[in-house]
Formats: sequence, structure tokens, C-alpha cells
Amino acid sequence: MSGGSYYVPESSKWPILGSVAVGVMMIGTGMLLVHDRGTPMVIIGMLGVLGVMALWFYDVIKESRQGLYDAQMDRSFRWGMGWFIFSEVMFFAAFFGALFYVRTFALPWLDGEGAKGVAALLWPDFTASWPLMSPPDSSISGPAATFSPWQLPLVNTLILVASSITLTVAHEGLKEGERHVTRNWLFATLLLAITFIIIQGVEYYEAYNHYGITLQAGIYGATFFLLTGFHGVHVIIGATILAVMFWRIQKGHFSGDQHFGFEAASWYWHFVDVVWIGLFLFVYVF
Repeated sequence: MSGGSYYVPESSKWPILGSVAVGVMMIGTGMLLVHDRGTPMVIIGMLGVLGVMALWFYDVIKESRQGLYDAQMDRSFRWGMGWFIFSEVMFFAAFFGALFYVRTFALPWLDGEGAKGVAALLWPDFTASWPLMSPPDSSISGPAATFSPWQLPLVNTLILVASSITLTVAHEGLKEGERHVTRNWLFATLLLAITFIIIQGVEYYEAYNHYGITLQAGIYGATFFLLTGFHGVHVIIGATILAVMFWRIQKGHFSGDQHFGFEAASWYWHFVDVVWIGLFLFVYVF
């Protein structure tokens, strides 16, 4: 190829070890769901996955610092990150789709409306509404109350929007070679991320102890925790990635024109922010 040779990484043990770790975690999860045991396997598998990821990324960072990567590898990383984020978009699209299906089709059918309104024969006294405070099956208790979107959810929305702004400033500082700007604004982004996680924890405590919103609180409780819970996990992952970027900035890594690791972290964080705006609108507001 013109401009240099294509770098072929050495044989790596991390793919097979990662597969084994994921397999152990999934077997443990299956045992936990079916037989109510398997927690040690889940924990061992999860620690294995985290360990493989950390060591694998360490190798990638080391190879990059040694100058082994060229323009073709840079394109490969960009395509890889792009497809990864696309898979995450599809992941959340499935849960948003489930919420849309329940609210637009399933609940009206149970209330006698639409093409499958005959389903109303199952629970003739049921009246469709959202949030669903009174599930059709009387054996299931719905939530006692729902969150006002204009309190903690709005605060968290403003925090995440602000974190995207601070991260953008940090990115621009890196491109301009102003490392102190990058360091300071990236640190501010991390503080905002940690604040979001803490507020989400407070909200979950309130949900379980004062609002009756649990995973057993009908379809509203299930969709609430699936959507906000998976997003919370992504925030924690994103904050961890940003912490690694902060450490690398402190170590003098990256340059104005060679910093895809930082750029990929920014892509991921902005994606997490956009997903939250969707959650705020369709889980809390509408």
C-alpha cells in the first residue's frame, strides 16, 4: 500500500479468553434465571470479561504508542467504533420499540380498541392509560406514583447536556494542542458523569422505597428499569472510558492530529447523552 506497510498484529490470546469469559458469564446467568443459582459463575465471568478488556486495550495502546499503526489501521478503528455504536443504537431501539408497542397497540387492544380489541374479553374492566398504574391482572400491583419529569430527571438531563459541552471543549483543546484545556474540561466532564450516576442512584432509591416503582410493578416498572437501568450501565462504562482518557492525557498521550482513542470515547459519550434525551422524553415526559 502507498504511504507505508499494513500492520498485522501479532497472534493474540485475548479473543479466545474473552469468549470463554463471556461463555462462563452467560452460563451462570442462565443457571441463575432457571435454577436460582450461578451467581459465582456470573461474577467470575464478568471479572474475566473486564480483565480481558483491560489487558487487550492495554496492548492496543502500547502498539499505538510504538507507532505501529498507519492510516489504514486508523480507518479500521473508526469503522469498528462506528459499527459498535450502531449496534448500541439497535440495542436501545429494541427497548424503545417495546415501549412503543405496549403503549400504542397492546394497551388499546386490552381496552377493546383496534384490530385485536377482542383481547378486552380477558379483563373486561380494564381501562387503558399510561403510565399504567393499575395493571389488568389484579394479582400484580402497579406503581403508587410516578416521577415528575421536572425534578431529578430534568436535573440529570441538564447534567448530561452540559457534559457533552464540556467534552466538546476538551476535544477542541486537544486538537489545538492546549493540553491543560483538555485536562481541565475532561475532569469537569467526569465530575458531571459521577453526579449523574449519584442522582440516578437516589432516584432508584426513591422509586423502590417511596413510589412503588419496581421490576414487579407491571409493564411500567419493567420498561422503566430496563431503559433507565441499561442506560445507567452505559453511563458507568462511558465514565470509565473517560477516566482512562484522563489518565492518558496526564501521561502525555495523544497529539492534535493523532487521538482517535479520545475521539472514540467522545463518540460514545455523545451517543449516551442522545439516548438519555430520548429516555427523558418518552419515559418521563410523554
